[in-house]
Amino acid sequence: MGTVFSFDIRDPATTAIHRALARAVRGLHEVDEVFSTYRPDSAISRLGRGETTVADCPPDVLEVFQLCSKAFRLSEGWFSTVADGTLDPSGLVKGWAAEAASRTLWEAGAYNTCVNGGGDIRLRGESSPGTPWRIGIADPLRPGRPAATVTGRDLAVATSGTAERGVHILDPYTGAPVTGPYASVTVTGPGLALTDAYATAAFAMGEAAPAWLAGLDGYEALTVTTDGRTHTTPGFPGRADPRY
Repeated sequence: MGTVFSFDIRDPATTAIHRALARAVRGLHEVDEVFSTYRPDSAISRLGRGETTVADCPPDVLEVFQLCSKAFRLSEGWFSTVADGTLDPSGLVKGWAAEAASRTLWEAGAYNTCVNGGGDIRLRGESSPGTPWRIGIADPLRPGRPAATVTGRDLAVATSGTAERGVHILDPYTGAPVTGPYASVTVTGPGLALTDAYATAAFAMGEAAPAWLAGLDGYEALTVTTDGRTHTTPGFPGRADPRY
């Protein structure tokens, strides 16, 4: 998937949790084999070239496509798997894969975990007894500084923007790179697959994003404009850095 995953497990180590962590890591490699657009032999690459069908792909492909269709519908087309004419569900797959890894740990008894897939994060439980997780959101304009802090339990956090990969998100209606008005959009929600997709959609739709996200039950957002201004939806579980 072209990124790094990390696991922070705050529960006492058990054999079951160690085994679950190994399964979660294997699962991420399997997801990469199926969905990586960097691998010409992956199922998604072959599907994009018309060499196979969804019915002939592993079952996960159909599940991901169903989620992508939901994101496309609810975002009024701003989330798309074919923005430049090439099949690429990466805007949802990374979050979906991290969510699956987090669930594998939960089912093995790891109830206080943070799974981080390239900055898209699935939190469960607490960082320590009685203390929620605190997640810094990178400032897209000032490297090394936080733009905001998110605090919560059992929460998904996803950010789309230009800080790590430069301009790479495409307008699905024009195919052109999205260059404003935002430098980044962070979305919080109950599960990482759709939260990840909604962050991508919100970044692409621009100024309409906060109002759209405010209408999605259970989702909140932080936006940072290209000139350094921030805005949060009313229920955003955190605060912007006071230097803004």
